[in-house]
Amino acid sequence: MRPGATGALPFDTMPDEEARALLRGCLDVDRWVEEVLAGRPYGDRVALVRTADLAARSLTAAELDAALAGHPRIGERAGAGHNQQASGREQAGVDSADTDLATRLASGNAAYEQRFDRVFLIRAAGRDGEEILAELQRRLGNDDDAERAEVVDNLRQIALLRLEEAV
Repeated sequence: MRPGATGALPFDTMPDEEARALLRGCLDVDRWVEEVLAGRPYGDRVALVRTADLAARSLTAAELDAALAGHPRIGERAGAGHNQQASGREQAGVDSADTDLATRLASGNAAYEQRFDRVFLIRAAGRDGEEILAELQRRLGNDDDAERAEVVDNLRQIALLRLEEAV
């Protein structure tokens, strides 16, 4: 049995500020952080992740902007204001030594930002650079509503992966 899978969950007894910081590292959206925090005690990871999942399924425009501010462009190193450790792990499949891929990602990022006026976001964990680039190119064909839904879903996936790792 995995630690924290059932029984006592350390997140349940963590001081509020420590729990808030942990949650902000997963998804920096005030409402989401407070909803997840308010559900304590969960008792197990399944209940915690279920609440986090539901709370992340819809984001306002302001929440989406806040959340995206915490993510670097695909293929770029995380800087100030980003969760550097998590971003580095999540983008590990992007070969930074592949200059051709880096050039294509930079071009795709620029096209995406011009088209949608926001950074391209994808759950990069478990994907290599070519897969990410293919998704970027596919998503450039989305209309605004479809793309917004994909961004929110990818933010949710990232938040849940980060939360699972953190607890």
